[in-house]
Amino acid sequence: MRENQPIVNHPPQLPPKDVGRTSLLLGVGGMMLFGMVAAFGTAPDSVTYSGQFNHVVERLGSPLPVSIESHINAHAREARIQHGDTVATLLSRLDIQDAEAETFLRKDQNAEILFRQLAPGKTLTAVVSTSGELQTLIFPLNGSKDAVLQIQRTDQGLDSDVRDLSLESRISLHTAVIRHSLFGAADEAGIPESIAVQLADIFAGDIDFHRDLRKGDRFSVVYETLTHQGKSVRTNRVIAAEFVNDGKTYQAFWYSGKEGAGGYYTIDGRSLKKAFLRSPLEFSRITSGFSSARYHPVLRETRAHRGIDYGAPTGTRVKATGSGVVEFSGVQGGYGKMVMLRHAGGKQTLYGHLSGFGPGIRKGARVEQGDIIGFVGATGLATGPHLHYEFRVNGTHRNPLTLALPDAPPLPTHQLEAFRLHANNLITQISAIRETQLVMLD
Repeated sequence: MRENQPIVNHPPQLPPKDVGRTSLLLGVGGMMLFGMVAAFGTAPDSVTYSGQFNHVVERLGSPLPVSIESHINAHAREARIQHGDTVATLLSRLDIQDAEAETFLRKDQNAEILFRQLAPGKTLTAVVSTSGELQTLIFPLNGSKDAVLQIQRTDQGLDSDVRDLSLESRISLHTAVIRHSLFGAADEAGIPESIAVQLADIFAGDIDFHRDLRKGDRFSVVYETLTHQGKSVRTNRVIAAEFVNDGKTYQAFWYSGKEGAGGYYTIDGRSLKKAFLRSPLEFSRITSGFSSARYHPVLRETRAHRGIDYGAPTGTRVKATGSGVVEFSGVQGGYGKMVMLRHAGGKQTLYGHLSGFGPGIRKGARVEQGDIIGFVGATGLATGPHLHYEFRVNGTHRNPLTLALPDAPPLPTHQLEAFRLHANNLITQISAIRETQLVMLD
């Protein structure tokens, strides 16, 4: 029986050691060839399938080349640098337990770049053995989008190199079932964290990922991966996605058309972009809702709470929910460090209790939806790290969780035919991974 219960999104979880996985190849004419099923880290006579699965699909001759990376005793992981991160915290998040690698990174001349150029938003990619030994680490450098620091394990030990990579684009297709959280499902299915974040952003206007996820929800995603010599360097854009939430199916397709400006659309050409994001945080929990009477834990009195509080660790990135201009950036009373944005149509958004501000966030600066404007903190009247978020229309506070958010314009009529051909091709590929059942070991 399907359990219809809310799920809290926790930080990325490491995949259980008892998950069976399979790969599927689609050949010319739709012939299906099933690859080897491998159970990582299980006893020889004790294999358990957790309920989440991972299909990698390749359609030969397709305009979308698919990359199938296979690491028999290793797995690829990504870690996006957050405010306050150190090399040690990043290695821990990448599941690296390798004293030799830690010593190498501290002493190697090239590896010093990693310590100097840690910047929020960058993504490290690593291949790690099941025992936690570092095999490969790739770190993007400042100054060129293709310049990287590469740490590689060879027969003689670890080695480092700084180079410009010749990158190739490959398309990956995966599917997963929600058991505990979106991040947990994505991680267990081998889907990078950055892709899970994109999924949440794409469907944020239709699905409240803080409250609406249900056990048994499932999703399929087609996304671009940039590779070098067959190894993943970084993920790029989600190209298509399908999300089944509480029995309702949502689909999204990236389309840029000839005009060049791209976006995500439904099959009928409706834009999925909203004028405002539902939440300024990618994932967190709501600790206090919009209310006309709430007991204030610091002031110890009942008063109106005209915003939403999101509990999150200090340093969590805070995004502008809509495009606009910075009206205020600084310290203001009980809000502590605060940013207020002015938007079109008499709308304002406010972000309080910040630990710091994003780059370039000052009065008069222009920001776009999704830009990082600050970081979660506990400044002002706060009992712990969280974000206080307000939404105002012509000076009146409105509940951002229930406010109807207008859509961006749909695709022009003259683009619909080409778009539907593009979307239907992607639907075919999504259907292949959605409808194919996992082959499990007995």
